[in-house]
Amino acid sequence: MSAKLATIAHRNELDGLSDRRLLRELAYIDGKWTADGAASTFPVINPADGGTIAQVASLCVRATSGAIEAASRAFAGWQSLLPQERAAILRKWFELIIEAKDDLALIMTIEQGKPLKESRGEIDYAASFVEWYAEEAKRLNAEGITSHLAGAAMLVQREPVGVVGVVTPWNFPAAMLTRKAAAALAAGCTIVAHPSSETPLTALALAELGERAGLPAGVFNVITGDAATIVGCMCEDRRVRAMSFTGSTEIGRRIAEQCAPTMKRLVMELGGHAPLIVFDDADIERVVQIALDAKFATSGQDCLAANRIFVQRSIYAKFCGAFAARVAGLTLGAGLDDPDIGPLMHERAVSKVEEHVADALAKGARCLTGGKRSHPGALFYEPTVLADVTADALIMHEETFGPVAAVTPFDTEDEVIERANDTEYGLVAYVVTESARRQLRMGKALAYGMVAVNRVKITGAPVPFGGVKQSGLGREGSRHGIEAFTDLKYLCIDAA
Repeated sequence: MSAKLATIAHRNELDGLSDRRLLRELAYIDGKWTADGAASTFPVINPADGGTIAQVASLCVRATSGAIEAASRAFAGWQSLLPQERAAILRKWFELIIEAKDDLALIMTIEQGKPLKESRGEIDYAASFVEWYAEEAKRLNAEGITSHLAGAAMLVQREPVGVVGVVTPWNFPAAMLTRKAAAALAAGCTIVAHPSSETPLTALALAELGERAGLPAGVFNVITGDAATIVGCMCEDRRVRAMSFTGSTEIGRRIAEQCAPTMKRLVMELGGHAPLIVFDDADIERVVQIALDAKFATSGQDCLAANRIFVQRSIYAKFCGAFAARVAGLTLGAGLDDPDIGPLMHERAVSKVEEHVADALAKGARCLTGGKRSHPGALFYEPTVLADVTADALIMHEETFGPVAAVTPFDTEDEVIERANDTEYGLVAYVVTESARRQLRMGKALAYGMVAVNRVKITGAPVPFGGVKQSGLGREGSRHGIEAFTDLKYLCIDAA
């Protein structure tokens, strides 16, 4: 199929939208849809078959500076609103997102590739942050201090930091935007957001709904184009007082370096390399389901995905057999067909998976199922189980970001703690055991920001999401997520 015909075919898929105004190809700056400053466009590709679904404006440094200026102008008015006034607008935004869930999920599935059921789940997840922070906007209370000085009254209050730069990834294009933006908006900050160029359409649709909800011009801006150009400009501009980023540790370090001269507040969710630790008192059927859920959501393209599965030796063979049988039954296909596994995002992702699998096999691992690209299209890779993966394999040291489960045996608790912690990353760890004492010991011993015991789903708006070591700075979600976008101001008043 020619590129032109592919575009037409995918536009026909998007004809299923009930609200065509949600499909936007222009940036959103100062309350206007614009291509001003765009030297070109870039294609948005459906990873299921390589067809072009949109041509989005690629903006320049001048346009980025204009978006920052718009956010700066809007800041005074937005922060001066009563908290309940900001809350009402955020609440309306939440309601509109829920109403548009099917349309938003359709856009996301076509541009990102994830199964439609996962896209619908992500829209609910994304909306939950807007709802949560609509309420938190009203809870940024002042703090009184018992004075240690005679005749003085003391007060500490939180004030918004100002303009916030938001940089979001392609794997969760809705939830990563709302988790950051809703918290900053609730605090009274204004936003300049740059979505991944692989998946800009979801962010632009959310901007359309934000406008309808009543977000004033300049309060929420979405600028599309080359990441290095746009994000570099945001990092260097003194008017941007905080940067919130989700992505690789390598890029996070680069952003931190670029932000250092202007001393910006940084909130970063970076790489993950999660261990899943299975002890021999676990029920095999239950742990197989946990392993499936922890490894293969979003086709393995998730920073929370279990990259290393450690299984106690006495149940190792039984687990490997049962797990491989379940993985072999997972379905692959285009996201609109609602399979278990969709395509990977781009060729680089597939190449990295192939490299990790080949390296593990060369170092002695056994492939129990999968292990190669699959027939639905160029970016599909079979869900794969590798057993007997050695400690020196790349997959045991690098985040794979694909549908490959690396399984290895262990003998003792002390041994597996040491092996699980032997990484520069520290986002999430999973533990499966029926021993209450061991649950507490493991929770304390594992050097991770989050530990899940006997379950996979642990995230949500009330949760302080984030990691330690090279997995990030700060927390998102919960009341701590809004604190990141505020400064503490201390007032000492002579009351004598």
